[in-house]
Amino acid sequence: MTLREPSSLDLPTPAGPMRTHLYRPTGEGRHPGIVLYSEIFQVTAPIARTAAWLAGHGFLVAVPEVYHEFLPAGTVLAYDQAGADKGNELKYAKPLASYDADARAAVAFLQNHEAGTGRVGVMGICLGGHLAFRAAMNPAVSAAVCFYATDLHKHSLGLGQADDSLARIRDIPGELLMIWGRQDPHVPAEGRATIYTALATAGANFTWHEFNAAHAFLRDEGLRYDPELAHLTLGMAVQLFCRRLGGG
Repeated sequence: MTLREPSSLDLPTPAGPMRTHLYRPTGEGRHPGIVLYSEIFQVTAPIARTAAWLAGHGFLVAVPEVYHEFLPAGTVLAYDQAGADKGNELKYAKPLASYDADARAAVAFLQNHEAGTGRVGVMGICLGGHLAFRAAMNPAVSAAVCFYATDLHKHSLGLGQADDSLARIRDIPGELLMIWGRQDPHVPAEGRATIYTALATAGANFTWHEFNAAHAFLRDEGLRYDPELAHLTLGMAVQLFCRRLGGG
């Protein structure tokens, strides 16, 4: 499926306008929506390529800039130590309520888009995996894919580093796909066990996959990239979205 040129718009949120990048197929058809959450580096080239890949399977893909209230619109942090330090600083500076308000704005945008079907899923990577997990608490979200969601087992997302994500699993109405790398130091075995136990105890509708892979195996830049595994897991994500959102 061919794509239109990506476009950008500013969605209103309580913390100010949120620059959001939209990827969509050509033609006049209607498509389910996916909110794609980035890593701490915002909308980098690998995130943009992932968004285009999803859109190419027949979805409207909205990619919000997660630190919109702190950084000028369009800011991309580099994949280096300075970029990581800034991204981690802002991750803990942003109130949890602001993350949730951003999610509501992005989901509502796709629900009501003129080219949409009204069905919405969410997907996220690293920090974005945790944000997708929380966005899945929105009643309008039918499916969520979380790639190596960081801070979930530590309850440390947001200002004060005391999130309630695992305590609110029963607020998730849709289906979850949780994907992890066993060699990921950010979510070690004991952390993954904590998350799995919480999901199972809460009776969540989820599928769980662990692979022999490092953190950031999905990112198509850097030495940790695993192209074969990226192809496999992105395919799993599309299968879930097609099944739960009515097809791409």
